[in-house]
Amino acid sequence: MRVGISVSSSIGRPGREAIAWMVERTRVARDVDLDHLTIGDRHNAGPDGQYIQNTPVLGRLLAEWDPSRPAGALFLLPLWSPVLVAEQLGTLGSMLDAPIIVQTGIGSGEAQFGAFGADLTRRGATTDAAIEVIDGLLRGETVTSERFDVVGASTRPVPAGGHEWWIGSGVGEQPIERAARWGAWYASPGVGGDMLRLGADRYREACERHGRTPRIALRRDVVADIDGPTAHRRADAIVSAGYRGMPREALLSGGAEEIADELRKLAAAGVDDVVIRCADPEQADALRTIETFGRARALLAD
Repeated sequence: MRVGISVSSSIGRPGREAIAWMVERTRVARDVDLDHLTIGDRHNAGPDGQYIQNTPVLGRLLAEWDPSRPAGALFLLPLWSPVLVAEQLGTLGSMLDAPIIVQTGIGSGEAQFGAFGADLTRRGATTDAAIEVIDGLLRGETVTSERFDVVGASTRPVPAGGHEWWIGSGVGEQPIERAARWGAWYASPGVGGDMLRLGADRYREACERHGRTPRIALRRDVVADIDGPTAHRRADAIVSAGYRGMPREALLSGGAEEIADELRKLAAAGVDDVVIRCADPEQADALRTIETFGRARALLAD
């Protein structure tokens, strides 16, 4: 099992401080040997919100990252030009020796889509078409697409280490079918228990139909510390404060041994990659969480 980190882009600090926190979290994740680094995607956060945008900040974070380990970003593809995505990924991927991870999502919300004049009702079909364009371009092909009015597009550079598709979704049949056609199923943070088993079974069946090797990635929002009780108390408080509207069982918390046991259970269920997102609002707590996951990852090899 690989254990990586999705560094939060919505930290609740002014822009310059938020980016400094993201840089520090990346350095710690590198130093404790987490396996991959990714960044999220969100738009039009509004006058009271803030979201550090993915492609520029990923370029900054890659200066701190080990280029032999994968890294990448989420793209809500209905809100992007596929040619622009491929150009950005080609440049970012040229900073790595490992594959660049291309996470996708169809997106949601009138605020995001309205700001781009995008059609919420066609987001699934738009995502499918965008993946085809981007994949061809990243392979060095010349691409034409009536859907996007793209004629004879080609982009250079292409990622030095290739690319991996991670298709983000819940357990619906259509998005899981998309994941099986293109790469890994990147299960939503709230997917667990029976839902995870249902989605994994659907995905494996679809992979068999498409002749592909399954790869299951799972994001978990996390709180960890030197001892489990401290981590659990922090997690309880974070959920009570309304963290992302998540129920308590959606947060993974504990000390290194406890976290390692939970990771082993996920591996036994067929999960190949766990992607952690620090739920802690304070930087010192988030750094301890990352360090604890580094220790838990090391215990998996014992």
